[in-house]
Amino acid sequence: MKKRILLAAAFLAAAALAGCASGTNNETTKASASADASQSDKADEKKASNEESDKKKDSNTKLEVIKVGASPTPHAKILKEAEKLLEEKGYKLEITEFSDYVQPNKAVDSEQLDANYFQHKPYLDQFNEKNGTDVVSIGAVHYEPFGIYAGKTSSLSELKSGAKVAVPNDVTNEARALLLLQDEGLIKLKDGADINATKNDIVENSKNLEIVEVDAAQTARTLSDVDIAVINGNFALDAGLKVSDALAVEKADSTAAQTYANIVAVKRGHEKDEKIQALLEVLQSDEIADYITKEFNGAVLPIN
Repeated sequence: MKKRILLAAAFLAAAALAGCASGTNNETTKASASADASQSDKADEKKASNEESDKKKDSNTKLEVIKVGASPTPHAKILKEAEKLLEEKGYKLEITEFSDYVQPNKAVDSEQLDANYFQHKPYLDQFNEKNGTDVVSIGAVHYEPFGIYAGKTSSLSELKSGAKVAVPNDVTNEARALLLLQDEGLIKLKDGADINATKNDIVENSKNLEIVEVDAAQTARTLSDVDIAVINGNFALDAGLKVSDALAVEKADSTAAQTYANIVAVKRGHEKDEKIQALLEVLQSDEIADYITKEFNGAVLPIN
């Protein structure tokens, strides 16, 4: 009897041990399966991430580059706003900023740049004639009103005889400045001078104003040395000047307003290039016109 009892106890103990072992094996198997599943999920996530990264790389490598030279303000700012619109069309914009009016045309003429955006057509025509370059306009984008800003004298009515007036020294911008001075009754130009006028074309100067010719980019910096200065819109912006601060501004229906729109220019022969047409289309779009209107508070106005 004792023997049977002992055998039964041994059997039950063995069964219990077998049960524990089975439970441990099941738990181990489940844990292992869970770990395998987790590793698999992570591998899938990594693969998906790599595929997305590869897609982005592929997308970037497919973007065709458009190299454009521009003045910092407002041209480069406008171009930066146009970047995302051009990317949607498959183009990457590469912007080079210039602080002068000479190098951007030379860079386009030598085809170091695809286009530039900083000037008006009268200046471009004069530049081509003087330098033998062959750069052409493909379309206008915006207009920057010229303004007369106070230097030592705070109003036009207070100008004294012999007062100094700074104007840009390049032919087209000087003419534009002189036309504004004429519109304000400060001088009178000879008939027919218009957009080709220089200070030698002044036929009436009742206040004997001294016209000081300086580089267009330097006009704002002369304000402490002159009574008033006539300044390009973009250089006024660079100097932190506001159109609302100007003593006088070109009128929308003036000869200047109709003539001096800022253009996109390219080397002759590239006017119809697909990427050039895409650039112009974006810069003349409603989206960019809205941006210009909101961003520059009247200092820059869209053409369209």
